[in-house]
Amino acid sequence: MDITLQQVSYAYAKDTPFEKKALFDVDLNIPSGSYQAIIGHTGSGKSTVLQHLNALLKPTEGTVRIGEIEVQGKKKNKQLRAVRQKVGIVFQFPEHQLFDETVLKDIMFGPMNYGVPEAEAKARAVELVKLLGLPEEVMEKSPFDLSGGQMRRVAIAGVLAMNPEVLVLDEPTAGLDPRGRKEIMDLFYRIHQEKGITTILVTHSMEDAARYADRIAIMYRGKCVLQGTPEEVFENETRLKDYQLELPQTVKFQRKLEQMMGRRLPILCLTEEVLAIEMAHLLKKGCEDEC
Repeated sequence: MDITLQQVSYAYAKDTPFEKKALFDVDLNIPSGSYQAIIGHTGSGKSTVLQHLNALLKPTEGTVRIGEIEVQGKKKNKQLRAVRQKVGIVFQFPEHQLFDETVLKDIMFGPMNYGVPEAEAKARAVELVKLLGLPEEVMEKSPFDLSGGQMRRVAIAGVLAMNPEVLVLDEPTAGLDPRGRKEIMDLFYRIHQEKGITTILVTHSMEDAARYADRIAIMYRGKCVLQGTPEEVFENETRLKDYQLELPQTVKFQRKLEQMMGRRLPILCLTEEVLAIEMAHLLKKGCEDEC
């Protein structure tokens, strides 16, 4: 399901003394099946964009198209409930959204609220508990008796139980240690690939954007100032600094290495694994040249 923002502007507390404009003429196209990252420094507008992706906010000006559904600020739309079923959002600290007495009931709540039969909702919950690497016995436990990592996975299962066509991730690794962050991000990437879900990652982590996304948009002062592949976005360090962003750590290391060697690697290495392969090729070539 494609999502398109056309000339979208948004003002908080519009027509009051406290009015503050957060978005200015944002154009953004997110193709169906893509993995889109939206990056930007604090206050850039990325979180406001996020809330337009399933009509939690409606644009002050412009149009948001979510599949075949068009959302405009001045028009009433009876299809917003359907939008929120198709576009699931995993907010920061999703475990704060847990509320029911057992894990099973918590995961089943969303689908049943949208009319899914109890048996089907239960089947979805059982499947997702397995998919997310949780032991089956947690289903009858209170979600509040679980570890922090398990609680987060249960909350994610509750979003996935709606069978969304689009999954929006709002800083999903907030508060996790490096190992936990990689586990969660690898999990989302696996779900993206196996289920073909359009995935939108809103993040301040250049490393996560570089590793997982196939498209990146930069927000700056309420505007979408740059869109492209990770290679295109992270190729120009000076341009990133203009938007108060930095290169991913792997690319920084690559640039320092190239400066020391006096030569460029043939590709931009967005992950440690790719950089290691390219360095190995370079060393092998150097040895062959000396021989």
